[in-house]
Amino acid sequence: MTDKEKAFENYQAEIVRVKYELSQVIVGQKEVIDEIFVSLLCNAHCFIVGYPGLAKTLVVKTLGTVLGLSFKRIQFTPDLMPSDITGTDIVQEDPQTGKRSFEFLKGPLFTHILLADEINRTPPKTQAALLEAMQERQVTVGTHTYELDSPFFVLATQNPLEQEGTYPMPEAQLDRFMMQIQVNYPDQLDELEILKKTTAGQDANVSAVLDKQKIEEIQLYVRDMPVGDQVFNYALQLCRSSRPQNEDCSEQIRDWVELGVGPRAGQYLVLGAKARAFIQGRNHPTTDDIKAIVKPIMRHRLVLSFEAESEEVSVEAVIDRIIEDTDLRLKL
Repeated sequence: MTDKEKAFENYQAEIVRVKYELSQVIVGQKEVIDEIFVSLLCNAHCFIVGYPGLAKTLVVKTLGTVLGLSFKRIQFTPDLMPSDITGTDIVQEDPQTGKRSFEFLKGPLFTHILLADEINRTPPKTQAALLEAMQERQVTVGTHTYELDSPFFVLATQNPLEQEGTYPMPEAQLDRFMMQIQVNYPDQLDELEILKKTTAGQDANVSAVLDKQKIEEIQLYVRDMPVGDQVFNYALQLCRSSRPQNEDCSEQIRDWVELGVGPRAGQYLVLGAKARAFIQGRNHPTTDDIKAIVKPIMRHRLVLSFEAESEEVSVEAVIDRIIEDTDLRLKL
């Protein structure tokens, strides 16, 4: 057995332990947890959309504990300023010499896992401060730049745009998030188990299974995973099929889509396929892995046309049609 095969077996054993620890607290939501884990292993960020009370915060906080990472939450509000999240310089006086100097007081961005709650509640200036940190993995305050610790993983939640006091996020900013993860209501059996667990006398405790160094090792392993040409081509064709100006795009998609996905979506499809294959216990991705993650990767990147909105065509239906067109063209 090679060193790489041994490493794969060891990492797989640790993933099984992570899933077991999460199951002690989180009931159901397997798909949500897998998609969050895919984003983490790709060293990317994700958007979480769902109704209040569906344990979004609990999932993220528990994940931080199990992975041995620090966790912080920011509740975004209309009066939140960039310095409230990045940190600020404060004046400190030396008690012995009386000399004053500036000292940087770190904000909540300096963590491993950050839950950005209701990100569209805050003005664009504060949104931009977060998005700079997400993209550059650093914070600039005044003339000084501060590196963020690795891994740095942002999970943002968003309120419906129909509500008052929200600031819609531009497509270019949404593109920074690898996935938009949909959290739905639990099924009847899961909801019954939730009721039993959360009303019992003792809360479940979880233990740290991984640590910062091990997570970075797994991220590197996933990125180095070999990918076949068929997988690369499938990711490419899915992206090209979403663009109305492209010759590979069908007439129906031209009617429904105003703006298709960019190359970053293709990058995330390939990386996400690697991460999903790894989570499933395989050391190489297939086109099925791409199909499994195409919706969370594309749903916040497609801009639908007025015709699609007037016909009440959902973005999910559009993505299904893109997959269908691509499979037909590639004869899969």
